[in-house]
Amino acid sequence: MASAETRKKVRNALLAMQRYSWEQGTAAQAFLESGDSEMVVLLAREAVVRQIADGRAAVLGNLTAVTDPASVGEALLAAAKITGDPSFANAADRLLDWLLHKAPRTRDGVLYHLHDRPQVWVDSFYMAPPFLSAAGHHEEALEQLRGMRRLLLDPATKLLSHIWDDGLGAFARKAFWGVGNGWALAGMTRVIRTLPAERSKERGELIGWVREGVDACLAFVRSDGLFHDVMNDPSTFVETNLSQMLSYVLFRGVAGGWLEKRYLEPADRMRRAAQGKVDRFGLVQGVCASPYFDRPGTASEGQAFFLLMEAAADECPRA
Repeated sequence: MASAETRKKVRNALLAMQRYSWEQGTAAQAFLESGDSEMVVLLAREAVVRQIADGRAAVLGNLTAVTDPASVGEALLAAAKITGDPSFANAADRLLDWLLHKAPRTRDGVLYHLHDRPQVWVDSFYMAPPFLSAAGHHEEALEQLRGMRRLLLDPATKLLSHIWDDGLGAFARKAFWGVGNGWALAGMTRVIRTLPAERSKERGELIGWVREGVDACLAFVRSDGLFHDVMNDPSTFVETNLSQMLSYVLFRGVAGGWLEKRYLEPADRMRRAAQGKVDRFGLVQGVCASPYFDRPGTASEGQAFFLLMEAAADECPRA
């Protein structure tokens, strides 16, 4: 277990970082799952302040992002419930309207990741479907996950590629980016947690995909509990965040009763590896580094997933 002091330092380092929309959303989700209601409200409030006319929330600098602004959606819903302030519910409704009616898509209805390119990115698994499901649009969330998986899944390895270009009809980046697979598995895990009981068949479908993806990733875990940035390419740098993301998924799955307890061993091993990467300032070192994510360093999403991992571990039974 990470000490209270370590968690506090990781938290403070996260709050000190400048954040784009998906970074604000991932930070807010970390505080939501850690039980810090006051911080959820504060981060959600800033997302409302920076909501633009088309409904996208937490927009700062990058106007091309399509799905990233939806990453703060669940925090908006939570802030509305915590405070009773209608501004949060209104912001969530406007964000939903963006996703459901305005955002650009493929002809099959899969959301593009960017406004200026007809591309589907693996990152979007985490950004939009969890909010759609939390807001009650379960079928749309499921259809997005199915569509993204259909375009990005490699049938041989069961890993997900990074970017499909709909205009080219080919991959813009076929690489099995570790953090990208982490985004996808964490996003599906969050949808599993919000699907209602009557969606047991669909829930089972997602559980199967998560188990398959986890097993595919674990085939590439190093002896130190970390992964290469491109999992099957040992010439790429050693990266920290996928270990945090997978640990989060495994702890949530075991706690939810839909993954076997045998997954606790790799979860604990990867968690220890990530904990060993926290420096004296609370910075999680060795993650895909801001602002370009093409080298090891630090990033707010790395900070957030440390907190998400710890929150999930706290709620996971060991007996």
